[in-house]
Amino acid sequence: LSAAAERGDEATVRRLLENGSNIELRDRFNGRTPLSYAARNGQKAVVELLLAHSAEIETKDNWNDQTPLSLAAENGHVGVVQELLDHGADIKTKD
Repeated sequence: LSAAAERGDEATVRRLLENGSNIELRDRFNGRTPLSYAARNGQKAVVELLLAHSAEIETKDNWNDQTPLSLAAENGHVGVVQELLDHGADIKTKD
């Protein structure tokens, strides 16, 4: 799921979610979730899909305690930042 989210493969993400994939599964290396990967890479459609399936918006990775919001902002993905804020991401969360 994380790999599909990272590359913006919306169809595969949708199929995996429909078949019960764990939306909160964390990467063993850095603790990032599918939402973190999608946000970091500016995959707005996938971010929207994951949020529609109740992905945890405030999860922090193990690398720098970064949230999906901070990853999107750091990489200049304004549309993703706005989407996350529209869904209640906390702009005051520290990483």
